[in-house]
Amino acid sequence: MYLSRVEIDSNNRAKTRDLTHLGAYHNWVEQSFPAEIAAHERLRHLWRIDQLGGRRYLLVLSEEKPDVEKLATYGVQGTIMTKPYDHLLDQLHEGQLLQFRLTANPTHTITVPGRKQGRVVPHITVEQQRQWLIDRAERAGFSLIQNVAAENPDGAPTWSFDIVGREWPTLHRRAGRGVRLSRVTFEGLLRINDVAAFKETLTQGLGREKAYGMGLMTVIPEA
Repeated sequence: MYLSRVEIDSNNRAKTRDLTHLGAYHNWVEQSFPAEIAAHERLRHLWRIDQLGGRRYLLVLSEEKPDVEKLATYGVQGTIMTKPYDHLLDQLHEGQLLQFRLTANPTHTITVPGRKQGRVVPHITVEQQRQWLIDRAERAGFSLIQNVAAENPDGAPTWSFDIVGREWPTLHRRAGRGVRLSRVTFEGLLRINDVAAFKETLTQGLGREKAYGMGLMTVIPEA
């Protein structure tokens, strides 16, 4: 697998005028794999948008290398980086402590009277969104770290992760109106409990709306 990054040319409005909704970003990512399009074999590509140091980046995880020219369509010239991802996956082990970043779409299903299937709705509050990740950690192969906060008189534990971004980007446009998705970015520390399950989380994503920039978790070893 490969992890690729390109800086989005946000200062060039003429170049990026089409990037007004998540569907446009999805199309950018898909068009960056022309060989798959030609073969009518569309593989899953996890991606997200990161904001670092006042700049915006498109991050893509894929089984094959993206086409450099296609990936540069809305990017700043000379900023594309593609690195093998398998080496990182091979180095993971049980008990390992990692720093993580995850952009996801926290949702839950509510019962609708008269319908067999429930309705999927977003979690709204920070606490609901944090609990969404806590509830999924074990099955996803990791545990979130709890610390005993010395400043808390009751010694209540605190989590070593937080929400660093909450947005409602437009999914696509219909008749002039935009359908929006909840996009939440988490950062913090985790510990691997189940290597196989954790590798699946990293390569297959976590949560819903993976085609639209959700679910990609990246990690680096804790120093």
